Amino acid sequence: MKLQGIFPPIATPFDHNGDIYAAKVRHNVEKWNRTALSGYVVLGSTGESVMVTTEEKIQLWEMVAKYAAPEKLLIAGTGVESVRETVQLTNRAAEIGYKAAMVRTPHYYKNAFSRPEAQMLYFRAVADQARIPIVIYNWPQTTGIDIPAEAVAALSEHPNIAGVKESSGSLEKVMQMLRETRAGFNVLVGSAPTLWPSLLMGACGGILAYANAAPYSCIAIWEAHLRREEAAGLDWQNRIAHPARLVTVKYGIPGLKYAMDLNGYYGGPPRLPLTPPTAEAKKEIEEAFQDLKG
Repeated sequence: MKLQGIFPPIATPFDHNGDIYAAKVRHNVEKWNRTALSGYVVLGSTGESVMVTTEEKIQLWEMVAKYAAPEKLLIAGTGVESVRETVQLTNRAAEIGYKAAMVRTPHYYKNAFSRPEAQMLYFRAVADQARIPIVIYNWPQTTGIDIPAEAVAALSEHPNIAGVKESSGSLEKVMQMLRETRAGFNVLVGSAPTLWPSLLMGACGGILAYANAAPYSCIAIWEAHLRREEAAGLDWQNRIAHPARLVTVKYGIPGLKYAMDLNGYYGGPPRLPLTPPTAEAKKEIEEAFQDLKG
């Protein structure tokens, strides 16, 4: 499987009662369909997947599959702590029409799961039973588990492990993965502030939360890379660095959802116990996104 380009891990629209807002799912997807995004990741961390029930996951996968344009590649976020449930969710997503599954590193039992051999056992066991290829999802800032590049290189030899989303922001680690994984293995980054240098090193794209709110700026970086327009790529990278950090590192999902509201998408409220951004945070986000429209 070849994965390339820009994929937003889409935010999950909730109404003010905390229920999935079906009309806004459709609104967002149909608006993104008009862009050159390569596809959508549904129920990654940005989708508040840990706040969503199994029934709601299936409901959301079905909605996005219904409204996505035919050319958009659909990736389901299916990773949970156990191999058994991850496989069940992955194969349910496959039945709905998803072409790959993004599976985060298990992390609850940190003493046990911090060992590379435990992580490798988990991903191999999932990949052995999954009906669609899986993408390893590494985000150590949140999980507290950082799967080593050497383990990813070993896992890349599995025929049903198609790639990795590396969200640590470490360019050195991205470079090592690109150097040591098998030929054809997809290395994507999850850090918008390091997108351009990652592409220059050989990454094949990005799965970027920031792209929910400002997809065109991410697409501009990708297209500058394809056309080898270094000045344009660097210019766009410099433009997005500050706003991307605001809606990922500083203010997180609530900040991202507010930026989506500013840019004509529906962000809406996060699910409790996450809370909307403060008035001060909103003002900072408004100023940062003034020249970055949806």
